[in-house]
Amino acid sequence: MSLMLVRGLRKSFGERLLFDVAELALQSGSSYLLTGGNGSGKTTMLRILAGLETAQIGSVSFEGVTIPAGEICTQLSPRVVYLHQHPYLFSSSVAANVAYGLKAAGMAHAKREALVREAMTWAGVNHLAHIAPHKLSGGEKQRVALARARILNPKMLLLDEPTANLDEEARRQVAGLIRQMCDNNHCVVIATHDPELMTLKDAVQLRLENAALR
Repeated sequence: MSLMLVRGLRKSFGERLLFDVAELALQSGSSYLLTGGNGSGKTTMLRILAGLETAQIGSVSFEGVTIPAGEICTQLSPRVVYLHQHPYLFSSSVAANVAYGLKAAGMAHAKREALVREAMTWAGVNHLAHIAPHKLSGGEKQRVALARARILNPKMLLLDEPTANLDEEARRQVAGLIRQMCDNNHCVVIATHDPELMTLKDAVQLRLENAALR
């Protein structure tokens, strides 16, 4: 059984057909590389899968349960998490950003704090716990965003060009964290041009080309 199964996925902007996909099946524990030229619809595809953008959808199911297309975000969050290329961080502190999802879910303070420390250590940002996000580098922001996503233990993680515009060391660090998440039985879908991420072990290649997924 697929983790997420989408049938009849079609997206147009005016008279321009962006993509028309008969079926997209994403499996638990699998990694997917979503590629294609600029303007092919990679970001749009990820946002649709996260329920952040509308499209024509014949049907969508998650873990075998049918989900109304208009309720993907409300029903699947935080089981499905989308990370923008330029992640939004609240103007509080790194620790508060990482803790946000757990706090919103009502988790007890002591348990939440332990998980936040573990997530920040994993991402290599523990020393930045009390720093305001606007003082972080691009790579540090991405690692904080990954820690904030990982702490929710999502079933599916959607990453939009996570290493774009980072220097070599930051790219290496972020790519290393993504590799760990792919190895830890998450379903990870990555829109990327990064040659390092293109070598992810056992990743399935999905290419948007000529309005189709190949």
